[in-house]
Amino acid sequence: MDFWKWLANLLGGSEPDTTRHSFQFDEGLVESLRDLAEREQRSPSDMAASLLSEALLERQTLDMHFQQWHSLSRREQEITALINLNYTNRQIAAELNISPETVKSHVRNILYKFSARSKQELRQALSQWDFSAWAFPHQHI
Repeated sequence: MDFWKWLANLLGGSEPDTTRHSFQFDEGLVESLRDLAEREQRSPSDMAASLLSEALLERQTLDMHFQQWHSLSRREQEITALINLNYTNRQIAAELNISPETVKSHVRNILYKFSARSKQELRQALSQWDFSAWAFPHQHI
């Protein structure tokens, strides 16, 4: 059974038009899937469905974070980047020439927009992002 038929079958849908799609499993991936399924004592199709589900959930989360990022003002984006570079509120205030109280207010808004309870939770949500371009050159973090 080819991938598209298998996927449609797995998801309970009808067969796709395979003339528009072509996909073949890399034999190494198939072997890895079989090995993983065996280690976890699951069927390869159950393992594949689980991996696909996890990948889709991760992608949805990344898309949501991207949308949240774009809901931030330019200043909030700067502060979010600096938070993710482990700057303290005082360091952020000094670098951006704003008061620590203003930073605190921005942080509160950022956490709300990302539905995060803490700066650590925000860092964890954006841990795959590269904020190195936001670092100030004279700052050694």
